[in-house]
Amino acid sequence: MMDPTTDNAASSDGARSSLESLRTEISKAVVGQDPAVTGLVVALLCRGHVLLEGVPGVAKTLLVRALAASLELDTKRVQFTPDLMPSDVTGSLVYDARSTEFSFQPGPVFTNLLLADEINRTPPKTQSSLLEAMEERQVTVDGTPRPLPKPFLVAATQNPVEYEGTYPLPEAQLDRFLLKLTVPLPSREDEINVLKRHAEGFNPRDLRAAGVRPVAGPADLEAARAAVAKTTVSPEITAYVVDICRATRESPSLTLGVSPRGATALLSTARAWAWLTGRDYVIPDDVKALALPALRHRVQLRPEAEMEGVTADSVINAILAHVPVPR
Repeated sequence: MMDPTTDNAASSDGARSSLESLRTEISKAVVGQDPAVTGLVVALLCRGHVLLEGVPGVAKTLLVRALAASLELDTKRVQFTPDLMPSDVTGSLVYDARSTEFSFQPGPVFTNLLLADEINRTPPKTQSSLLEAMEERQVTVDGTPRPLPKPFLVAATQNPVEYEGTYPLPEAQLDRFLLKLTVPLPSREDEINVLKRHAEGFNPRDLRAAGVRPVAGPADLEAARAAVAKTTVSPEITAYVVDICRATRESPSLTLGVSPRGATALLSTARAWAWLTGRDYVIPDDVKALALPALRHRVQLRPEAEMEGVTADSVINAILAHVPVPR
C-alpha cells in the first residue's frame, strides 16, 4: 500500500515543478525581470491580484501576456483609456428586440486572467468598477450578482503617477492588490540581450512563434495552492509579521500604515515563497523577501518626507532593519 505522506509529497513536488516551468516559459519572451516573474507566480498561489509599475517600454504588458500564454487559462485584455466606461469592463444589459427582453452581455472581466493595461489612465469611476470583482469575485449589474470564473486574477499595469495623463489609484483599490511589483529599466547586459533577440526575429506579438507554450493548468494551480496551505507558520513568525506592520503605523514618515489586510497579505505571500523554495515552513527571510512588494502600496508618505526624497521602500527597509528578528 502506498504511503499517503509520500503520495502527497510527490503531488506537491509535481505542482512545484509545474509552477517553476512557468518561469522558464516566460523567460522565452521576457529578459530579466526575475523578481516580477516570481511575484506573479506568488500571486497565483495566493489567489491575489498584482499591480506592475514601470515606465513605458519595460515589458510590463509582455510579461503578463507571457504568463497568460504559459497557462491553460482563459485570458482577456482591457486597454484602460480616459473614455472607458465601467460597463465596458463589467458588462451591461442589452435589449433584445426579438424577445423584447434585456439580456446580460458579459464584459471582459469574466475571464480567468484579466490584463488591465495602464489602469491609471482611466478615471476613478472606471477604476472602481474592478473593486467588487477583485474582492468578491463577482460583478453586480442591475442588482444581480454574477460570479466570476475560477480562478480569477487581475494583473494590472500602470505608469508612475508623475507621468502625464495618469489618475492615481485610490487607497481602497491599491489595498485590493496583493502585490505591487516595480518593473525597472533593464541592465546594460539585459538590454543588449533584448536587442539581440529582436535582431534574430523575435516578435513580441507572436509568443507562440517564440516558443512559449502552456505548461500549467487549473489542476496544477489547485494542487500547488493546497500544498502552500499546508506550509507551517510558527507563532514567532506570525508575531514578526504583526510587529513589522504595526511599526509602519508608528513611523514618523508615514500618514498611513499597513492595515490588518496588509499583514495577512505579507503572511500568505511568505508562505507561498517558502513553498516555492522547497520548504514546508516559513522563516524570517521569507517575510523579508516579500515585505516590499506586499506592503509598499499600502503605506502613504507624509508630504514633507516625500519632499526630502524618502520613499515607501526606504521606510519599509528601515523598519525591517529595526524590528527584532525571531530566532
